[in-house]
Amino acid sequence: MRLLAIGKAPPRTPEMELFARYAQRLRPPLALVELAEGQGPAAESKRREGEALLTALRPDEFLVALDMEGEAPDSPGLARLLAAWREQGRKPAFAIGGAEGLDAAVLARAGARLSLGRLTWPHMLARALLAEQLYRAQAILAGHPYHRAGRP
Repeated sequence: MRLLAIGKAPPRTPEMELFARYAQRLRPPLALVELAEGQGPAAESKRREGEALLTALRPDEFLVALDMEGEAPDSPGLARLLAAWREQGRKPAFAIGGAEGLDAAVLARAGARLSLGRLTWPHMLARALLAEQLYRAQAILAGHPYHRAGRP
């Protein structure tokens, strides 16, 4: 799996250290591809970022756009999605857009849209949240006790 993300983060920020912690726990590890932020007016910037994301996407990858209008499963639901994609032979590549969001061309190309909820997250923190939820989903599928389904 890969994460295609607009913006380059300094490597030693707490958000990136948290991302790295969970990305490395995944099997195989979650690879991060950082793409430059678009320049110019908002619409032009968003279009350029969209082109960069689509160019970075490999032909055999299944694009999952992180979009607040997307499906917002719970953790077991995300595990079921990952299992279904795996069974279908799909290789997920998750896309996080820039400050203006994802371009319409990226959303149109996406095979799925995933939301981390209705709240707005800083993009660097969204990377860490996604990596943790992917690790949690993988743990659920493996029957590992990391995820605790019940409440006390």
